[in-house]
Amino acid sequence: MWRAAARQLVDRALGARAAHTSAGSKKIVGVFYKAGEYFDKNPNFVGCVEGALGIRSWLESQGHHYIVTDDKEGPNSELERHIEDMHVLITTPFHPAYVTAERIKKAKNLELLLTAGIGSDHIDLPAAAAAGLTVAEVTGSNTVSVAEDELLRILILVRNFLPGYQQVVQGEWNVAGIAHRAYDLEGKTVGTVGAGRIGRLLLQRLKPFNCNLLYHDRLQIDPELEKEIGAKFEEDLDAMLPKCDVVVINTPLTEKTRGMFNKERIAKMKKGVIVVNNARGAIMDTQAVADACSSGHIAGYGGDVWFPQPAPTDHPWRYMPNHAMTPHISGTTIDAQLRYAEGVRDMLDRYFKGEDFPVQNYIVKEGQLASQYQ
Repeated sequence: MWRAAARQLVDRALGARAAHTSAGSKKIVGVFYKAGEYFDKNPNFVGCVEGALGIRSWLESQGHHYIVTDDKEGPNSELERHIEDMHVLITTPFHPAYVTAERIKKAKNLELLLTAGIGSDHIDLPAAAAAGLTVAEVTGSNTVSVAEDELLRILILVRNFLPGYQQVVQGEWNVAGIAHRAYDLEGKTVGTVGAGRIGRLLLQRLKPFNCNLLYHDRLQIDPELEKEIGAKFEEDLDAMLPKCDVVVINTPLTEKTRGMFNKERIAKMKKGVIVVNNARGAIMDTQAVADACSSGHIAGYGGDVWFPQPAPTDHPWRYMPNHAMTPHISGTTIDAQLRYAEGVRDMLDRYFKGEDFPVQNYIVKEGQLASQYQ
């Protein structure tokens, strides 16, 4: 009975939002990071406030109102000033506008939430579903970019590269200070937690390094592809972790994966493990990671995802030893920006015409969450 009542609430919400989907001018708000002096250095730098995804002229030529800002936090932010009457919000994982249930409640005209990139955990997805909103992202737009970055970080940490670079910058020369904890990647066991688009690409790129490849996921890879890559499926995550010299996190952030790597799970990893996380910062217990790096249980931690983002100046990951952390950059290469900008334009065009998006782009459609977020 309660399910039927809940369904009726969703149906009413969907009907209310659908009534707004009509011809005419739409108010579209984009939240991106500022480029400042760097904008003029590359004409394809479209993923910033100044570049505005390269769609301003196109939108305004059709009579739509397009506001772009980086000011997204607090009751006096520019985003907050536009919430009540905007129809579409575009944001990115790199400078996320956190779309809470409270903000959704205020957004009376809101119909569509688009992620320029991959990952929609900055949105309260159950609240968006209950309100009848459509949530979509540009699936696949930066998978190559992130997988390449993961491989880079694995090599940087395994080879103990960063301290060597720092020696050069500081005018030092101490080979022993680097070599005592530098290894080859060949022959090491690498396990990915999650083997979706990015995880599979990483496994394919690791094959030439002659590693032992393991993966844990809800679903097993197609047997032919699994055989081609040479990766072994591990159904039990806690059984896989002690086998791995390198663990890479490639699972989306959901209520099931939030805080998945806490003190107890980190303790199950091999002492001296390398961990790379370009998925989402909140999958890890922040302090547990910092403590494990300090103790040496984690020999090196690298990634570009934090919680919250931007990371505060006192975030413990900034100061823990043997890390290879950067701002959230892996999925916002110029090539990726062009792909996700084009994907956003395509979905907006379909939205104006009342057409469906590519099915793989939906995160919330007609009150239902995509399977990976359930």
